[in-house]
Amino acid sequence: MDTDDGATPLTIAAAQAAVDAWIRAHGGYWEPLAQLARLTEEVGEVAREINHVYGPKRKKPDEAERVLSDEMGDLLYIVLATANTVGVDLDAALRATLAKINARDANRYAGSDQQSAADDQQEP
Repeated sequence: MDTDDGATPLTIAAAQAAVDAWIRAHGGYWEPLAQLARLTEEVGEVAREINHVYGPKRKKPDEAERVLSDEMGDLLYIVLATANTVGVDLDAALRATLAKINARDANRYAGSDQQSAADDQQEP
């Protein structure tokens, strides 16, 4: 997978294409359930690092240092790979999710107790 200097933002579509090209050049995709296991592992690593940095659990003296951005990058990579495997266009998926959130939650967090109560009644 080619990496650039970071000067040009990487779109979701370009990221999916870069992951696809690298995986195809290096033996192909894993099965979806194997990818799910990897995704779960990476979520755990992100959670562990967040807990070490922001939570009450401190690292053991002999535990290797990890960088949260590295762990989140690993998580994003497997999300992109899994989306490629199952045929999901993540750009379209994210746009749909943002539209859904904007419609559903437009006034949900406005700080009004009356609005919050009204929103709670509208949810299924």
